[in-house]
Amino acid sequence: MTTGVRRRMGVEERRQQLIGVALELFSRRSPDEVSIDEIASAAGISRPLVYHYFPGKLSLYEAALQRASDDLAGRFVEPREGPLGARLLRVMRRFFDFVDDHGPGFAALMRGGPAVGSSTTNALVDGVRQAAYLRILSHLDVEEPPARLELVIRSWISLVESTALIWLDGRRIPRAELEVQLVHDFAALSAVAAAYDPEVADLLRKGLRGEPGDGPFTDLVVRLLALAEPPTA
Repeated sequence: MTTGVRRRMGVEERRQQLIGVALELFSRRSPDEVSIDEIASAAGISRPLVYHYFPGKLSLYEAALQRASDDLAGRFVEPREGPLGARLLRVMRRFFDFVDDHGPGFAALMRGGPAVGSSTTNALVDGVRQAAYLRILSHLDVEEPPARLELVIRSWISLVESTALIWLDGRRIPRAELEVQLVHDFAALSAVAAAYDPEVADLLRKGLRGEPGDGPFTDLVVRLLALAEPPTA
């Protein structure tokens, strides 16, 4: 038999609930458009009680961003097993799962939002990028990359971010195609760097060893070769 008495949450439990509620609201609208009153209402508590746990919306936004950044960084975690192209494709699928689920919040973070420009926000965003960078190095089995390889990886991570933002504005390209295209972009950037640096070339050969005939990297080669064929009459 239920008594109808609501269970009192502990401090940390309530904080985590508010972060979850804020993330859910930020996933549907830009954080700039979400008020403390809405967060309080969705959490089933009063506005003053929200301020009891967080000094203001900025601190709550930063806490929500911390959870989201941990989640986003985790999307790049992938066992170092099987072909590199397939691994990167699985990473892209998980990354776009996040973008799909948190579109407005993701866009607000990258384009400008209530916490953008703060040292906390900058550190969190940089932390996600660094985690992604280290994971890609791990997939390539490289600890100290040549300068050109570092440039390739960091440039590709920036490309993934900007591509996701553009895609959110209308979703004019099928998501699955874009995920494959980004894996192709990584291979293409790596190939250009390899053409200038023998060390990068050796690392790329090692990374591509064992790529199957139906993998995304092989698909890119086939597409490029098709471009070189003379047009049919």
